Amino acid sequence: MRIALFVETYLPLINGVVTHVKILKDGLEQLGHTVLVVTADKEARHHYVKDDVLHCPAIEVKRFYGFGVAPPLSHTRLAFIKDFNPDVIHIHTEFGIGLSGVMAAKKLGKPLVYTLHTMYDEYIYYVSPKPFVKMTTSLSHRYSRFLAKKAGAITGPSQKCQEYIASCGVDKDVSVIPNPVELDQFSAEKVTAEDIAQYRRRLNLDGHDLVACFVGRLGREKSVDVLLRYWADSITPEDHMHLVVIGDGPERPGLMELARELGIEGMVTFPGKVMHDQLRPYYAVCDVYVTASLSDTNSISMLEGMAMGLPVLQRYDELNKDQIKDGENGFTFDSPAQFGQRMRQIKAMPPEELAALKRRTHQSVLSAGATDLARKILPIYEGLCRKEERA
Repeated sequence: MRIALFVETYLPLINGVVTHVKILKDGLEQLGHTVLVVTADKEARHHYVKDDVLHCPAIEVKRFYGFGVAPPLSHTRLAFIKDFNPDVIHIHTEFGIGLSGVMAAKKLGKPLVYTLHTMYDEYIYYVSPKPFVKMTTSLSHRYSRFLAKKAGAITGPSQKCQEYIASCGVDKDVSVIPNPVELDQFSAEKVTAEDIAQYRRRLNLDGHDLVACFVGRLGREKSVDVLLRYWADSITPEDHMHLVVIGDGPERPGLMELARELGIEGMVTFPGKVMHDQLRPYYAVCDVYVTASLSDTNSISMLEGMAMGLPVLQRYDELNKDQIKDGENGFTFDSPAQFGQRMRQIKAMPPEELAALKRRTHQSVLSAGATDLARKILPIYEGLCRKEERA
């Protein structure tokens, strides 16, 4: 098959959606399919294809981490897509490039798949002053409803996506396909004891501490402030535990100040932004991945940690309840007291028991590789193509 994947940002930029699309492209190509990625590129002065990526000129939007947004209408872009002649168009974004994919599918008579990656109600504050949040949310729902109705199939990495689509007024099923992880990249076997010792020194970690980490964009929706408050309420220096918050974003200065106000700055380290290809040793020095976010659908950073063998402590979320199974690949918590209890439970585990938990955690994501993702999405593509042929 020939598949066109539309995504607003792509390599070398890294975020969860980029990682998902990159792994999907790899998996489809490994199974013998041909893929074109269509993306906005603020550095491009004209449309061009390089390494199976169609770069589209875009305007930089500094409020969105400097990402580029491309206008949806472009005859040149449509000509490139028509020349590629996709069997399926698959959009992974709701902005200019995503709308461009919708228009291309209609113009070329191709089936359209829409993957919802983001619960936008949690991100309205980026674009709307507080008095206009309700109105902006309504407009966002109308736009998502438009995209969902245009698509022949909708997918998402969590049951949360089904709830969101329903809240937008769309009566369509969402095929839940969990996010992938780069199993070859995030392997504990690729980190040496010397690497671990070096990074522990770099992060000033005590050899006796249980080390927890969170990795991601430090925005309000990630609820790292909740994580810090839970830590302050339930963890003391005598527990010999340390939290490493990896990433950057608009909330980072405030979170560092909050740690100081809570009196836990000695137990929390903020290394800042770490490039994706340099994350592996950071995961390797940690013992557990922790998150209090209720906005994530199926966090790729969490999956990367699990691939490295880190059991997860996840704030309980009814719609994500199947992602972490207590005692199998981590534990859930719903209060500061329970968070502290779970941390102490892991720290108290005998070495062989903790090693077994880490093995089970690693094994729980072994079916989340590139070809696994491709095999899960291909029946959706094929079903839409058969439907198109019968029409």
